[in-house]
Amino acid sequence: MQTRFLSAFALLTIAASASATSFRDDSRYVARGPRTGYYIVRPGSVLIQQLGLQGAPFSDTSDPLNHGRGADVLAFRLNTAGVLSAAPAYVVQGQPNDFYMRRIGSFIRGRTTSHDVESFFGRPKQIEKRRDGFIAYYTIEVHNPFEESSGGRR
Repeated sequence: MQTRFLSAFALLTIAASASATSFRDDSRYVARGPRTGYYIVRPGSVLIQQLGLQGAPFSDTSDPLNHGRGADVLAFRLNTAGVLSAAPAYVVQGQPNDFYMRRIGSFIRGRTTSHDVESFFGRPKQIEKRRDGFIAYYTIEVHNPFEESSGGRR
């Protein structure tokens, strides 16, 4: 009886701690220089709302319908002249990709144009118009094999 109780207690403790740590909000700004830097943002974080990126077209790898496939997003806020007006943001679910962090970290606020961004990443997946300009969104396909829920069927 006592063994069952201790096993149940241990299982509940592990489950509670796993759910508490499953959403790790380490959203932050990464400074590269006086006018260079970028945001690493987690979906659902407070920072995503502060930056106004709720419309970012990311797709969650943990969604059972996606079978572990999803999309992270690069977001660029540009003014009406098409010049970068704020630090870019990388909306990421797992580990950020070093390649993308280096690229967006090299863009200079006030100098980088939409043509510069397109030369690196191509045409944006989505554009969100704002009164002071627009946000260009680029999706990055990601796969998390631990989130696959196919049950062995294909």
